[in-house]
Amino acid sequence: MANDQTIPSLNDADFERIASLVHSISGIVLPDNKRPMVQSRLLRRLQALRMASLSEYVNFVSAPNGLDERTRLVSAVTTNVTAFFREEHHFDALEKTILPALKQKVKAGARLRIWSAGCSSGEEPYSIAAVVAAVFSDAQSLDIRILATDIDQVMIDLVRTGAYAADALRGIGSERSKQLFGLSPAEISKREMVEVTSALRRLIRCNPLNLQEEWPMRGQFDVIFCRNVVIYFDRQTQERLWQRFAAALHPGGYLMIGHSERITGPALSAFSAEGITTYRRL
Repeated sequence: MANDQTIPSLNDADFERIASLVHSISGIVLPDNKRPMVQSRLLRRLQALRMASLSEYVNFVSAPNGLDERTRLVSAVTTNVTAFFREEHHFDALEKTILPALKQKVKAGARLRIWSAGCSSGEEPYSIAAVVAAVFSDAQSLDIRILATDIDQVMIDLVRTGAYAADALRGIGSERSKQLFGLSPAEISKREMVEVTSALRRLIRCNPLNLQEEWPMRGQFDVIFCRNVVIYFDRQTQERLWQRFAAALHPGGYLMIGHSERITGPALSAFSAEGITTYRRL
C-alpha cells in the first residue's frame, strides 16, 4: 500500500500530465507552485486505490478506464474555502437593494432565480437563502428558487445534507444564526453539528455542474454568485465564462464575483459596475 515514506515526489512529466488533464476537464490551471499540494492530495488517492507510485496513478487516471477516477482527481485538487456570509457586502446588496427592487414583481407571481455557481460545501447558497427568507417572509409560497452547483460531487452531497460543524460557525452573529439554523449562538455552541432549517433547504436545488460544459438551465437568472472560482482558470476561459454569465442573466440582473477577480474581455461591455465586485447586466 502506498505511503508517504515509499512514494517519490511528483516528477515534472507526471505533474505536467496531471495539470494538462485537470485543465482539459475543468479549465482549472495548476501552476508549478501547486505541485506540493497536488502531490499531497494524490497520495490519498494512491492509498485508496492501493497503488505503488504516482506514475502508476497518472497512467491509470489518463486511460479510458480512468473516467470515474478523473472526477475524483478534480475533487482532490479543488480548493474549497468558504464561510457563511463571506464577503458580506454582497449579501447586504442583495438584502437592501436587489431583492427589494424585485419584491413587488415576485409577489405578483414573477419568478426569482438565483444561482450559486461553484457553491462548494453550501455556505454561500444557504446564506443567499437566509437573505431571501428575510426579505420574503412567504418565500415558500412564491416562485423562488436558488440553484447551487459545483464540479465536485462530494461538495454537492454536503450541500444536500445542510449539516455543519457547530465549532465552525463562531462569529456569524445572533440574527444570522437564527435565520440559518433557528438557533442562537449560545444554543449552537452546545452542539457538535447543526442543520440549516428545512424552510431554507426547500428553496435550494443543488446539482453537480462543470462550468466548462453545456449548462442545462434554460431560463435566465436575476442574480448569479460566482465568487473565487474564475480566478483558477486561464484568461481565455475566464473571458468566455464572463460572456456566458452575461447571457445567463436577465437584463438588469446582477453578477457577484470574488474579491480578487475582475471582469475582462468582450463581456466588459455587457456590464456596469454597481459596487465592490458587483456588476449589473446592461
